[in-house]
Amino acid sequence: MAKPKVAFYWCASCGGCEETVVDLNHDLLGVADAVDIVFWPVAMDFKRKDVENLQDGEIAVSFINGAIRLEEQEEMAHLLRKKSELVVAFGSCSHMGGIPGLANFHDKEEIFNRVFKEVPTMDNPQGITPQLHTPVEGGELTLPEFYDTVKTLDQTVSVDYYLPGCPPPPDLIMNAINTILSGTLPVRGTVLAPTKALCDTCPVRDSKPDKISIRQIKRPWEVRLDPEKCFLDQGVICMGPATRSGCGETCIRANMPCRGCFGPVDGVIEQGASALTMVASLLGLDIEETLPEDQEKDLLDSIVDPAGTFYKFSLPASLLRRKRL
Repeated sequence: MAKPKVAFYWCASCGGCEETVVDLNHDLLGVADAVDIVFWPVAMDFKRKDVENLQDGEIAVSFINGAIRLEEQEEMAHLLRKKSELVVAFGSCSHMGGIPGLANFHDKEEIFNRVFKEVPTMDNPQGITPQLHTPVEGGELTLPEFYDTVKTLDQTVSVDYYLPGCPPPPDLIMNAINTILSGTLPVRGTVLAPTKALCDTCPVRDSKPDKISIRQIKRPWEVRLDPEKCFLDQGVICMGPATRSGCGETCIRANMPCRGCFGPVDGVIEQGASALTMVASLLGLDIEETLPEDQEKDLLDSIVDPAGTFYKFSLPASLLRRKRL
């Protein structure tokens, strides 16, 4: 009996999702023995034509990580969708846009000007920026189009399942692979992670008081964090109440607040708005104890980069999606 074919592909992301597959360690050998990896260009010598030569739907499942930033990534997403029975959005960038999605606060021209003309380390007196077509000796050099808007995978092709995380932890990857190989699949569109909020599994959840009233927002480097105490109660923004669990509380156990990479729990459309509402309710701006106007402004101003804080991983998937051009 032929083994099911599996593909992995890397779009706009840091590469951490590829690393976490390698972090399966000896389990990776079991995966390699159970499936036929037909496309994994970051790890093996595969070419685009290898995918093009497959029959439509011949790949059992493609794990696609990274957001869609370039024309080439969009083309490969469509090709793998055509050739795959199932497509899994693998990791935060594919799932919600991730860190690359913060580029949606700018357009292509702003990004190119900053990267190729304005940064102090750039030596580019002619102000040259990448072009789609450049004549060279003997022909023409072409580059894929750089889009104005970073998109999630499911804004580009239909997605069957989502595996969240920056990166997804190895145990969730193995659970997802085993679930898919077993043929006992959940409802299409399922996020393959627990449905509870991170606060429900947080190792310091018992230290969180019934009522928190924050008088000053602090950044992690500005305070000596108590590893036994709720971050919110220490005045440090933690996305745990607005974020899905399943990560193993890796950041919390390293004494750092949750950044929100697992996305919202089921039924929540706007993770950023949910987190913003949560923090606003803790700022001590209640009716019982109204702050003077100047103190209230200072408190709100102490939230550095609120858009980047609350939409760090989810801007392209949000209702905002991007800065209006």
